[in-house]
Amino acid sequence: MSVRRQCVLLGLARSTLYDVRCAETAEDLGWMRLIDEQYLATPFYGSRKITEALMRQGHAVNRKRVQRLMRLMGIEAIYPRKKTTFPAVGHKIYPYLLRGVKIDRVNQVWSTDITYVPMRQGFMYLVAVMDWHSRYLLSWRLSNSLDGDFCLEALEEALSMGCPEVFNTDQGSQFTSLAFTGRLALAGVAISMDGRGRALDNVFIERLWRTVKYENIYLKEYATVDDLMKGLGEYLAFYDSVRLHQSLDYKTPWEVYQNGVAART
Repeated sequence: MSVRRQCVLLGLARSTLYDVRCAETAEDLGWMRLIDEQYLATPFYGSRKITEALMRQGHAVNRKRVQRLMRLMGIEAIYPRKKTTFPAVGHKIYPYLLRGVKIDRVNQVWSTDITYVPMRQGFMYLVAVMDWHSRYLLSWRLSNSLDGDFCLEALEEALSMGCPEVFNTDQGSQFTSLAFTGRLALAGVAISMDGRGRALDNVFIERLWRTVKYENIYLKEYATVDDLMKGLGEYLAFYDSVRLHQSLDYKTPWEVYQNGVAART
């Protein structure tokens, strides 16, 4: 019986069952950490330039390995290019609705994204839902695979707190799936998707990943999923409720979000 079916019968969310990804060798996990750091610094680099950058740092690695690991990590360069591939057969792609739009209130625009999370032995994937105006994190989930279940669970939790006017994602198959877009349509939310290869269309959550990794994940080097869940939960609570944001006039995301909700009621 599949894990999915067992969870259905037991009434459990699949994201509550974690098994850290450890099929890769320790050497490849080390390369993935280096690739992740380089990608955060230069997200417009593809596999060729990342390989060259690592070689300039004294690391002997070939492009074929970098390409394979980047695919495994779910990352690619963010330069605009012709649309030659599709996220998944039969999935509808929605237009980007936010170019030139002034974001001036909470629950006007939410967005989501997935990032690779390195661990001491293995790796996980992290998804989060963010309110653009306040930078407040409404929900997050961890998963050991890139299937769409954990993204849908994060969406459901976020929608239990409110409802945005527009929801922005990239064109990943997790977000173009009928389950995900159908849930947004059911809630009456307008769906917006980044242009192919244009991660800067979702710049606020891209900045979040950089902050989370440099201020927590890279420093902690979590050994187990339980440690990661606990440590990341503590840090994201700090990010929302304690960490002051210069772009928010030195307020916290929680303060801006709560004040914004109160002002609209």
